[in-house]
Amino acid sequence: MAVSADVEEFEAQRPRLFAMAYRMLGSASEAEDAVQDAYLRWHTADRSAIETPAAWLAKVLTNLCVNRLTSARARREAYVGPWLPEPVLTGGGAGELGPLETAEQRESVSLAVLVLLERLTPAERAVFVLREAFGYAHAEVAEILEVSEAASRKLHSRARARVEEGRPRRRASQERAREVARSIIAAASGAGMEALEGLLAEDIVVVADGGGEVTAARRPVVGRERVRRFLGGLLRMSEEQGYRLWPEPLEVNGESAVLVLRDGEPFGVFAVEAGEQGATALRNMVNPGKIAFFVEQWRSRIADRAR
Repeated sequence: MAVSADVEEFEAQRPRLFAMAYRMLGSASEAEDAVQDAYLRWHTADRSAIETPAAWLAKVLTNLCVNRLTSARARREAYVGPWLPEPVLTGGGAGELGPLETAEQRESVSLAVLVLLERLTPAERAVFVLREAFGYAHAEVAEILEVSEAASRKLHSRARARVEEGRPRRRASQERAREVARSIIAAASGAGMEALEGLLAEDIVVVADGGGEVTAARRPVVGRERVRRFLGGLLRMSEEQGYRLWPEPLEVNGESAVLVLRDGEPFGVFAVEAGEQGATALRNMVNPGKIAFFVEQWRSRIADRAR
């Protein structure tokens, strides 16, 4: 009974731990590993010495993530081409990242913000996530990271300034992003590029992450005209080589996205970021290892629909 109760206690915390680890790491697979490592420590810990399981687990997980971020920096510096976070399916009952009911909650897991978090040191990122996404007080953050409250405040201030420095000034428009996603799907279905062209912001950028595993643009494509030509060529090539798009937009990291299929199987994800002037960024994740978690989620959703 004691073991069962311990497992039950941990499982009750698992969703929150995963949501926390994902924001800190930008990787669903690494977040799962960190949560599993936290479970192993929980399983072997002296339970009588743990007053508040949620706080104990948050501390263990955060420090595991800080250690992982330290080693991940070297790997990402050697990464082939642009590095993007791993996409996570949200909406439609997928709650792995916690509630995303407000614009602020969606933005906290957006690919744009997760990319900005790469600018931070591991400690800065941990403090930023704990404060901004989970509402921890500085006294709690200080306890988790074993630093003073003054150090916590300084880390948070520095992290927030660096994130704000790179944050787009134009607030994302969910409806405009869905419109762009639908237009990409329509263009791939033979409707032409005209409707899509009018939805591209002048300074739009396309970033692709193939990680050297799949052929993808090694440099960002910037500007409406260059992106228009890039998308036109991509859609023509896709049609010739048997690729197709899932017929409806999905929600990935709180944003609209387009799923690319090859031979009926998920091949890549195009996430759309948009402002009032149109699409400002398209992020294309095609590295097979980095979309594996998303693919599992998608298959589970399709199976649920079929029941």
